[in-house]
Amino acid sequence: MLLRPGIRCVPRSSVPCLSTARLYNARLAIRRASTATTDKSESTAYEPYDEEEPIKTDSKETLASADVEAGTGSLFKAPRHDLSKSAWAHPHFTMEEMKQVGVAFHTPKDLSDRIAQKSLKTIRSMFDWATGYKHSPPPGHENDPAYQMTPEKWMQRFVFLESVAGVPGMVGGMVRHLHSLRLLRRDRGWIESLLEEAYNERMHLLTFIQMTRPGWFMKTMLLGAQGVFFNCFFVAYLLSPKICHRFVGYLEEEAVVTYTRCLKDLEAGKYPEWEKTPVPEIALKYWKMPEDSTLIDLLYYIRADECKHREVNHTFGNLKQNGDRNPYAQVVDNGSPQPRKDLRTHNHRPVGWERDEIAA
Repeated sequence: MLLRPGIRCVPRSSVPCLSTARLYNARLAIRRASTATTDKSESTAYEPYDEEEPIKTDSKETLASADVEAGTGSLFKAPRHDLSKSAWAHPHFTMEEMKQVGVAFHTPKDLSDRIAQKSLKTIRSMFDWATGYKHSPPPGHENDPAYQMTPEKWMQRFVFLESVAGVPGMVGGMVRHLHSLRLLRRDRGWIESLLEEAYNERMHLLTFIQMTRPGWFMKTMLLGAQGVFFNCFFVAYLLSPKICHRFVGYLEEEAVVTYTRCLKDLEAGKYPEWEKTPVPEIALKYWKMPEDSTLIDLLYYIRADECKHREVNHTFGNLKQNGDRNPYAQVVDNGSPQPRKDLRTHNHRPVGWERDEIAA
């Protein structure tokens, strides 16, 4: 059987091979039907579970007897009670704010910036090849199939991108945590923002894998890319955290371009099978989205997250790495716009705040 990287087929004895959209719609219908038969009187509002009160269920199933899948078995899984409350509550974004943010590029100012940008472009070329992605076609190639994206190609790129994008924040937070322990001093708020960034990127990935089933080829690429990238970034962060944050800022610029292109294609009606695709439950809870949200709404939220990561990392690249406070950990009002976790001041400095603009 020939397996495609983005979609995983299962034997005919279980279910037929479905497209990404049809597969997810079928799973969602089963999930909603199961929820409705369990308790029709329950509210359907998507609120985080209360840590103080247990979730009531009539099921006698235990963790020991549960059929916890690890990429095998039936595609249609019953609802589980494992969507725990998010460790970091997502800041509130309005649709108006999310539509105002978009593509922006930082201009390299010195040698370290140019090193970061060149490194990113080299890695991006390999990433584009692995996911079958190409930027806008040159004149005369508008109808060239090599430049045409499909829903399957987009999902491959999203999964690969988010699996890599979750590494830098975790590495940076880990290194700074160890520095704080070894040097017996506070970190001035950097660790929390870096770990929150890694958590946010992982939530992007967990959302996308509810909508596609990566095949063996994609999983192999993810394993190799993560192993190599983690260790390289770890060594680089020990040597120059400034260059690393600038590199991540450039990486997030490319992520914003990717999601902007996909949104443009969706809104142009190129992928009708995605227009009515519902949003996975994990995303509804994390971003506190309305239940009738669509994939377009989801991509606006994710693009806004990437815009924020772009701003944060370029700002970190402008600061003194071992002395300045993290301006996103606490907003100091000095009468002028300041960095924030939400999007209210993002458009003031979409590619980072300068050090002399941040309140002491």
